[in-house]
Amino acid sequence: MSTSQSAKPKIIWLNTLVFTITFLVAAIGVPWYGLTHGFSFGLWLALIGTIGFAGISITAGYHRLWAHRTYDAHWSLRVLFALGGALAVQNSALHWSSDHREHHKHVDDNDKDPYSAKRGFWYSHIGWMLREYQASRYHDYNNVKDLQKDGVVMWQHRHYLTLTLLTTIGWPVAIGLMLGDVWGAVILVGFARLVINHHTTFFINSLAHIWGKQTYTDRNTARDNGFLAFLTFGEGYHNYHHIFSADYRNGIRWWQFDPTKWLIRGCSWLGLTRNLKRTHGYQVEKAKLEMQFKKLTAKAPISCETTMQKLHDEYDALLLRLREYYQARKQLLDSKTKALAEHMPTLEEMHEKVAELRNAFLQHKRQFKMLLQQPQIN
Repeated sequence: MSTSQSAKPKIIWLNTLVFTITFLVAAIGVPWYGLTHGFSFGLWLALIGTIGFAGISITAGYHRLWAHRTYDAHWSLRVLFALGGALAVQNSALHWSSDHREHHKHVDDNDKDPYSAKRGFWYSHIGWMLREYQASRYHDYNNVKDLQKDGVVMWQHRHYLTLTLLTTIGWPVAIGLMLGDVWGAVILVGFARLVINHHTTFFINSLAHIWGKQTYTDRNTARDNGFLAFLTFGEGYHNYHHIFSADYRNGIRWWQFDPTKWLIRGCSWLGLTRNLKRTHGYQVEKAKLEMQFKKLTAKAPISCETTMQKLHDEYDALLLRLREYYQARKQLLDSKTKALAEHMPTLEEMHEKVAELRNAFLQHKRQFKMLLQQPQIN
């Protein structure tokens, strides 16, 4: 019998109590303490800084470094992410990555995806952690054997409870001692910060599979959402991530808010990260065009075989132009790193060719969109 059809599994009381107590203290304690004592400017800065450190440790560390191996990092950076991950209280990097890989492997499968969005918002947001839905695989780390070779990951996994207590309790107390307000720091930097970190991260499992655009694929429920990207250090471009999960970027455009991408890239200039993986531009544009074609033809079903054949022919021609453009672009980039042989075109000629093909592709793309938007003959 499937999990969805069986009786409700046992409650995980530790998780239930942690989520309940931290939420109640934050919801009641913050306004009460703020009205009766007030929070200093230093505490608010500490709150923001701690949210940032814990959040970026999940996105850049747990997610893009360890779960997806989209880049390599220096041991010092990995130690920071391990400490920040303990501060975020989302289990060890090993366990988190194991769950996340299962999610990508079985996305939207109600029985195999640990937090399938098809089981509803509550389940994918937090419900999956409140009961023993997949107890049989809680300690099965066969899908993260590569991470078991990482000394930092295994050090954090073995000492996770100690590191969590030291960071989630020790850090707010230390801030409070420095600023002369221990209880204020515990309530704001301890409890409120933890609740914020938890639920903004959980939004990617839940809301990012419900609210937003399916820009690159509709084969799963993941969505692109710029607002969620703002709350989650760039993780909101979730539709892109689910089709190109090996890319260290989520927001691939310069204007898309993805500080995790900027951090990883910036650290590469300092020698702290390397082997940054990127999806080829041709694959990205091709996936985007496929979705545009699928959506636009679905809006106005075409029964005329001649018209449909014309659209398909135009679509194939557009993909051909796209491929020619990226082939020429690659040749240009390759030519910049090699000595030019006499039979090869000059750099100036290659620049002109790439610009010409790019303009031709963009013009063809605009014409294709106009063709799709025209009233079709049934």
